[in-house]
Amino acid sequence: MTGIANVWELATRNMRQSGIAVAFVAIVALFSVLNSNFLSPGNITNIVLQYSYILILAIGMVLVIIGGHIDLSVGSLVALTGAVAAVVVIKGGQPWWVGVLAAIGVGLLAGAWQGFWVAYVGIPAFIVTLAGMLLFRGLTWVVLDSISLSPFGGTYYQIANGFQNGLLGGMGFDVFTLVIFAIAVVGYAVMQWRSRMAKLRYQQVVESLPLFVVKIVIVAAIVMWFAWQLAHSRGLPNVLILLAILIIGYSVIAQRSVFGRHIYAIGGNLHAAQLSGVKVKTVNFWVMANMGFLSAVAGIVYSSRMNGAQPGAGNMFELDAIAACFIGGAAVTGGVGRVTGAMIGGLIMAVMSNGMQLMGVDQSVQQVVKGLVLLLAVAFDVYNKKRAGVAR
Repeated sequence: MTGIANVWELATRNMRQSGIAVAFVAIVALFSVLNSNFLSPGNITNIVLQYSYILILAIGMVLVIIGGHIDLSVGSLVALTGAVAAVVVIKGGQPWWVGVLAAIGVGLLAGAWQGFWVAYVGIPAFIVTLAGMLLFRGLTWVVLDSISLSPFGGTYYQIANGFQNGLLGGMGFDVFTLVIFAIAVVGYAVMQWRSRMAKLRYQQVVESLPLFVVKIVIVAAIVMWFAWQLAHSRGLPNVLILLAILIIGYSVIAQRSVFGRHIYAIGGNLHAAQLSGVKVKTVNFWVMANMGFLSAVAGIVYSSRMNGAQPGAGNMFELDAIAACFIGGAAVTGGVGRVTGAMIGGLIMAVMSNGMQLMGVDQSVQQVVKGLVLLLAVAFDVYNKKRAGVAR
């Protein structure tokens, strides 16, 4: 009976963890039926290009939420950092990399500014970042002198609009894209196998070997299909390479580093974390500073994508990033969440937006649908917590 109970526990836990991925696949299938162009190589590439900056913001936001905070300023900071880059590159005539460094410097400074008030003064992040949202938006208007600046052109423009294509040749498709994704699939399989072996060593319950193999094959098939679509369009987008590096790096930080474990500890139980010797103020400071850094990266990508900077850029980006995290499984109360979950949540938002746009759905209706999806995701999280409490 104990063995059956363990298997049932594993199945239900995996269902909860995989539920968001199943929902994503279902949404993709729905829009592919409703619009034949949805899964075309060109449209899949456009989804990657158009929503990459939201995914970048979601990486930082999920760490903020895991730590028990919220950041409402990221949209305004995207606008400010993009504006700084535009002034340096377009008006100042400096090389593209100087604009990138200037934007990152401003993002880090803004994040450190907010981190100071949150960590060392003790003001709730909601209030600090609400003030930051107003402050950074006002500074954007000042930096741009209330006008838009464009175009960037050159290498800066290629950050979000360029592709790696033809490096290994191919007849009608890009071999380089397929090779990169194949390497990624192999790496994923190896990591999953090592994780399985580690659980077995500690006598933890794992899925059966056939089920494990089926899971790897399904993931590999989906990833390589996605690669095939990109290879038949314009190749591997530069911004997707950047996004992959960030996802891998921050997944390692969140799951395997001392800093990441401390973020979970603070969000899960602040008092217990303090008693355990966690340097709460330092961790909170760097969580907010990191959000400023990733906001700058998103600002660079967005301004590159738009080939310019506008005072109103980044409007509502913070809500999209927050929604991606909650839809992806982050808990409202903190202490729970994964970078990969936030990515899937962001992709659900992107797919819904893109699919409804292809169908000609009015913008107001799109906002209503997004709001309902976010509400249902949070309600599901609350329901799970209540059910877990009853089970205990």
